[in-house]
Amino acid sequence: MPTPPVPRPVPTPPSSAALRQRRESAAHRTPHLPVSNETSAGGIAVRVEDGVAYAACIGRRNRAGRLEWCLPKGHIEEGETPEIAAVREVAEETGIDADIIQPIGIIDYWFTGDDRRVHKVVHHYLLEAKGGIITTDNDPDHEAEVARWIAVAELTRELAYPNERKMAQAAARLLAIAP
Repeated sequence: MPTPPVPRPVPTPPSSAALRQRRESAAHRTPHLPVSNETSAGGIAVRVEDGVAYAACIGRRNRAGRLEWCLPKGHIEEGETPEIAAVREVAEETGIDADIIQPIGIIDYWFTGDDRRVHKVVHHYLLEAKGGIITTDNDPDHEAEVARWIAVAELTRELAYPNERKMAQAAARLLAIAP
């Protein structure tokens, strides 16, 4: 016959002072950061060469020092519309002058900086490249280390961020290209 379980004493709950001290200690370890909202614009500037559509992309170093391919984008400046900012940012970060064909989507995400949490909204557009030479020489923020043309059909494999890959898929659908 099995032995009946031995009753164990129920621990005494901590005093209110002990609970308060734990909360204060936790708050000190993970301080609440202020939240800021940012709105940016950019997109996929496309040129077609020998029947293949290419997109102007930029390479940036991540915190680990690895090069990651991204879509050009940046902050909307005072008095700009998202469309104007997208055209300007593509030109600054890639050297490519382009006109908007149509919107392709909006990305909404959060990240934590050194001193704040950021809620970022990015308007993306499909653009037609009209001229220029692909370069990062005109990037005033020097965020882009390198720029290059990547086949639109390859963007979902090349782009570092899933939300930007979704924008690439939308652009490929609009251009009738199998990603």
